[in-house]
Amino acid sequence: MNGFPADPARPADPDDRLAEALHAEQARLTGLYAHLDAARERARRTLAAAGREAGPGGTHQARLERELRAAEAARRAARLDAVERGLCFGRLDHRDGTVRYIGRTGLRDELDESYEPVLVDWRAPAARPFYTATPADPGELVRRRHLHTRGRTLTGLDDEALDLAGLDERGRRGLVGEAALLAALDRERTGRMATVVATIQAEQDRVIRAPLPGALVVQGGPGTGKTVTALHRAAYLLYTHRAVLERRGVLILGPNPAFLRYIDQVLPALGETEVVLRTVGELFPGVRATAEDTPAAAVVKGGPWMADAVRRAVETHQSLPAGDLLLGEGLRLPRRVCAEARRAARGLHLPHNRARTFFLRTLLDALAVAQALSLGRPYDEEEARYAPRELWAQPGIRAALDALWPVLTPRRLIDRLLGDPALLALAAPGLSPAERAAVLRPAGAPWTTGDVPLLDEAAELLGEDGTAARARSRAAERTLEEERAYAEGVLTVTGQQNDATLDAGLLAERFRDTGPDRTTAERAAEDREWAYGHVVVDEAQELSAMAWRAVLRRVPTRSLTIVGDLAQSASPAGARSSWAEVLDRELPGRWREERLTVNYRTPAAIMAPAAAVLRAHAPGQEPPEAVRETAERPRVLSVPDGGYAAALAALPTGPGTLGVIAPDADAAALGALTVRAAKGLEFDAVVLVDPAALLAQGAPDLYVALTRATKRLTLLHHTPLPPVLAAALTAQSAQPADG
Repeated sequence: MNGFPADPARPADPDDRLAEALHAEQARLTGLYAHLDAARERARRTLAAAGREAGPGGTHQARLERELRAAEAARRAARLDAVERGLCFGRLDHRDGTVRYIGRTGLRDELDESYEPVLVDWRAPAARPFYTATPADPGELVRRRHLHTRGRTLTGLDDEALDLAGLDERGRRGLVGEAALLAALDRERTGRMATVVATIQAEQDRVIRAPLPGALVVQGGPGTGKTVTALHRAAYLLYTHRAVLERRGVLILGPNPAFLRYIDQVLPALGETEVVLRTVGELFPGVRATAEDTPAAAVVKGGPWMADAVRRAVETHQSLPAGDLLLGEGLRLPRRVCAEARRAARGLHLPHNRARTFFLRTLLDALAVAQALSLGRPYDEEEARYAPRELWAQPGIRAALDALWPVLTPRRLIDRLLGDPALLALAAPGLSPAERAAVLRPAGAPWTTGDVPLLDEAAELLGEDGTAARARSRAAERTLEEERAYAEGVLTVTGQQNDATLDAGLLAERFRDTGPDRTTAERAAEDREWAYGHVVVDEAQELSAMAWRAVLRRVPTRSLTIVGDLAQSASPAGARSSWAEVLDRELPGRWREERLTVNYRTPAAIMAPAAAVLRAHAPGQEPPEAVRETAERPRVLSVPDGGYAAALAALPTGPGTLGVIAPDADAAALGALTVRAAKGLEFDAVVLVDPAALLAQGAPDLYVALTRATKRLTLLHHTPLPPVLAAALTAQSAQPADG
């Protein structure tokens, strides 16, 4: 199926064998890029043709079909552009002589129009053995080859003999290279997460290809690749279920903006763009919260009881007058009528702002009847049609009724709830005075990440004001009528008003400026009520109960990939001992767990002291097994006077990326990262400031900080190291350097 000639005979000398293999594979790679260029050109021709066909002519169905063709061609062109880098990264040799090349996308032979497959998409079933075959279970494979490229140039090869007995003499002589995974891990970091599409391991592949329905929890310690595995799973699901997910999009929820910047190129590099990246602080449109609450406030705001508190806060704005309502000109609205109207409006189980319309109409009808009786005239159908509207137009009546059931916005409601001690006490009677004091703040204070789920809860309970929606609809209709009238004028002036092929409505639609076309991801990001096809939640152990409610509203199908590590849980409102404590409440019977157990990133010499800290402070959690060895053990430097700024300036800088992690109180002054900001990130070298202070913040903080380095770790301290960490480092120094 590959469309390429067989390998030429290779000489026996290893260097000559490698050179010959590189030469042959470069020819194949060049051919694949020719196929990619042909596919791009075809997509662009289709897009251009759709553009030429665009216009007001034809039926609505014909115009719709043209738009769909154009949209699909644009998506195809974007996906093909996105896979330029690292197009092909693997080759599979089968026992029957079949050779398959594996890449970021699938390609067919468009050059001779045979349309035979020449490159297999890494997500296709035929590519799965590239990730799952082992020498113990090779299946039909005899060799797996990894191709390393820069641009369109082949730079290296690594072979794995999966079945030496199945390779002929020529095949055995042609084996070159070393283990691809460890070679990739040893490369320096760039400050952006790279794809691992060429080095996915078997346990990661099991997660990536798990079925779409339900919630999949991926529990994995530091360095297990859980984040990048979840991103590749999103790409796999978009490929496998494109008809569903491309229309609804995928939401990736990360712990902080730095993390989202770190991962934002992974999915585009895999050819997928219908993805929205957000933090919890960005889930509510128009709000971008980055400030964190104090631990005490986080616990209160994140607790499930706050859902009831927000509901009660809404209900306090559905009030009754102290007695009968006197509205001038002898009009009286009995309190009993107000109570009945409120009971009926609440019985509709509609959001507050939508139920308000029914409540007001009920009271206005009652007032209209009272007014008719007071004037001695019948309350007939005609009276019912205009009298309530005339009453509502009177400012005094309008103000009095508005006060009973006002229009509310989420921001106004939550700002008042957290700024008014009396309302908070009424809405959250179960909170202690200390708990209420923890969340009270001045009116108009900046939003925190813990406020965003409360805003989302309020939006769900309030809904949109029907009056405003109707006003927008009427405005849109007026605009459409004006545009149609203008178009009719143009046809009259040009003498084409009697041309049956021209229609004023279509002409107005053609020239209306609706702005640039928006992708699914762009539309989803602006719509709080958008229902995503799938949601990936990273660092999920940090989410509070209220944050989970906000997330689950966005995925009615409950199709989620939930990624995290309970051992790294630092949020006082997050999960601690088990996933069940959170998910059994929100997803009873609808979640399952997979575990990643191998730490591919953190060298054993760095992981050993981190594991000691974990076992001492969280004996129920088991650290992942580190598989990388390194001779460079952690360095410990004493800073007797606590002058960390000077100590950092004096440290030599090695190759690769450097991360400085400090306690929360010192991070800003030192220009360092807090542990929360460093979560999910990795660096070639890490300098960790004051381990004892990090431990005082919480054992998970020290554990996270210790596991961010891929090559070198330096510890700066002026107070004694935590005993468990000091003991682990002492035991390590007593071992031989290669042990």
